[in-house]
Amino acid sequence: MNKKMPPSSFSDKDFLPTTRKEMHARGWEQCDVILVSGDAYIDSPFIGVATVGRMLEKLGYKVGIIGQPDVKSDKDIKRLGEPRLYWGVSGGSIDSMVANYTATKKFRNSDDYTPGGQNNKRPDRAVLVYTNLIRQNFKNTVPVVLGGIEASLRRVTHYDYWTNKLRKPVLFDSKADILVYGMGEMAIRELTHALDSDKEWRDIRGLCYIDKEPKEHYHQLPSHKACLEDKEKYIDLFDLFYDNNDPIAAKGLCQQVDNRYSIQNPPCDYLSEPEMDEVSALPFTRELHPYHQPEGKVKCLETIKFSIMTHQGCWGECNFCAIGVHQGRTIRTRSEQSIVKEAHQFKEYKDFKGIISDLGGPTANMYGYECNKKLKLGTCDHQRCVDSKHLCKSMKPDHTRVIGMMKQVRNIPGIRKAFVASGIRYDLINEDKRKGYSYLRELVQHHISGQMKVAPEHTEQRVLDLMGKPGKQTLVDFKKLYDKLNREMGKQQYLTYYLIAAHPGCEESDMHKLKNFTTNVLKMNPEQAQVFTPTPGTYSAVMYYTEMDPETRKKIFVEKDTFRKEKQKRIVQEKTNFNSGFAS
Repeated sequence: MNKKMPPSSFSDKDFLPTTRKEMHARGWEQCDVILVSGDAYIDSPFIGVATVGRMLEKLGYKVGIIGQPDVKSDKDIKRLGEPRLYWGVSGGSIDSMVANYTATKKFRNSDDYTPGGQNNKRPDRAVLVYTNLIRQNFKNTVPVVLGGIEASLRRVTHYDYWTNKLRKPVLFDSKADILVYGMGEMAIRELTHALDSDKEWRDIRGLCYIDKEPKEHYHQLPSHKACLEDKEKYIDLFDLFYDNNDPIAAKGLCQQVDNRYSIQNPPCDYLSEPEMDEVSALPFTRELHPYHQPEGKVKCLETIKFSIMTHQGCWGECNFCAIGVHQGRTIRTRSEQSIVKEAHQFKEYKDFKGIISDLGGPTANMYGYECNKKLKLGTCDHQRCVDSKHLCKSMKPDHTRVIGMMKQVRNIPGIRKAFVASGIRYDLINEDKRKGYSYLRELVQHHISGQMKVAPEHTEQRVLDLMGKPGKQTLVDFKKLYDKLNREMGKQQYLTYYLIAAHPGCEESDMHKLKNFTTNVLKMNPEQAQVFTPTPGTYSAVMYYTEMDPETRKKIFVEKDTFRKEKQKRIVQEKTNFNSGFAS
């Protein structure tokens, strides 16, 4: 990276090649791997395709990237030629269907990962479209390898909200050859080496593929046909799928689809702390590639350019969230030295104003600790780390390390503010009787930009049980502590509450009770309310499709009418006038 240079001074050589001219400037006639993405090429550690490219580059491979290729012509998909080893295909940082449609299936006009911001470059079901585009233009080509969140969450039979039906594993619909699921860092390295060495790759952990025969000693999932015929079979499938996502405890999975079999090998190992540091230290430019710049800026850079990802994984297990299935339910933490070094590097950019936009991960206050039992034996298949009623006794939240890390970062000369904009689990703050209060005090005093994000999602226990979220008294207790600290420090900093309407089990009467709680207890008008979207890889999507509680198999109410979904949202967002008092 060129130090002390403005963003416009980055040359094409600082990026991975995205044109033939850039390949030739490096003396390349052919790429080893070409990565195709639903995002424009943004060279950032927050962008999965860029991270994969930089990892492979460090291993000595020639990697090119094609961001948001034109799917109606061959001009983009052919511009780097054909790779020597494989094509890597991703829908992008966000599932293409979630990126393109709202919860009520209206088309989104904007896209934060597209230059200019207009949502006109990312096709629906991007991994299917890109694989088809490759096969149309390169006959008998090298293997097509799927990766990223869109493919990862669709690796077994899954409910598709946008067509309202169960779809086959994405390898069958896409006609791709291999799927790397989860974060997949180890799997990608091993697969690339195996293909380069012409060695057998079918036993590599973290991969899915199609075979003519079932895999012995793997869990046999209900067949795709059985799931179509019996919704309880689909719940059985998802239970096995969900419980086998941990590298230590998981077995492989095998599912019959028509007359062939979907094979999912056990998950690849997680990165160690030194390996996390190594990946974070890769030479990202943190910029949009010059190829895309004439089309305009990408909005996501406003938040990710000067943000630091401190860890991966989340064991919160909210039923509507797919992070646990994609990133895993075990926290992998970067060292404080690595994080501080990255913060120092921000000062090399002329457009850095001393503000770190976010210092966090999927859940900011899970940094730096884990359950010792889980680290030794893997995730439990009979008990969650946390649910709507309690925290597992084996999980002992400890904010000591995250407090120390935040202090180190904010004390770096030239750092004016290091905000924590990622979500916070307030129940973990309440549970940590030794350091929870100190952590919250640090946040309130140094790391909040006027407001703090929390996600109660609802207040009615029946709905919270189905969501896997803590009860409302936990929120009340936390709010009292938060307000007390702000008063003591003379600050007026507010809580922002994320709420969900029309989650399975939620009726209009529940939303009226939620509104009554926000008005009379929280003294605020909710603004961050959204209609529930059933995304693949989540128990909530299973509930939406089956209209059953997956645990009890009893029938539950599920709102499926679009107008009534919107009505639930309007109920909680109706404005209430507050004439006096401090509302937060």
